[in-house]
Amino acid sequence: MKARSEKLKRLVAVQRHLERMAESELAETALQREELAGTIDVVVDAMGSGHPMHRMFSGHYASHLGRLVQKDQMLLGIQQVHEARMLKERAKGDRLEESMKDARLAEEREAADNQILDLIDQHVAGHAPVSGKVDRR
Repeated sequence: MKARSEKLKRLVAVQRHLERMAESELAETALQREELAGTIDVVVDAMGSGHPMHRMFSGHYASHLGRLVQKDQMLLGIQQVHEARMLKERAKGDRLEESMKDARLAEEREAADNQILDLIDQHVAGHAPVSGKVDRR
């Protein structure tokens, strides 16, 4: 039978893996937003350019910029969800780790108590009369 601390240790490992997955998803979303910000900068620069070719496409650039900004807002919402999930998973992992440490301490205390009780039993058994009769003098 596995000790409670061992079971909790496995749960902590699983929880830390879930936390790393959430961090990875957050990093991926942040990277997508960075790339999108670069694209927005390019479109804004093209809109502000004095080049006659860019002026012809200003309506197209404006609608494209609107879609990019809308996508950025969507990614911001997703990023906030990932941040909240990551924090939640980290908090769960921390609580499980604390429970594991508490369980390990309790198991160590129980083992020490059992050792003391065994020593007491051995000591009492070593001084008891063999025949079970009490020597009366």
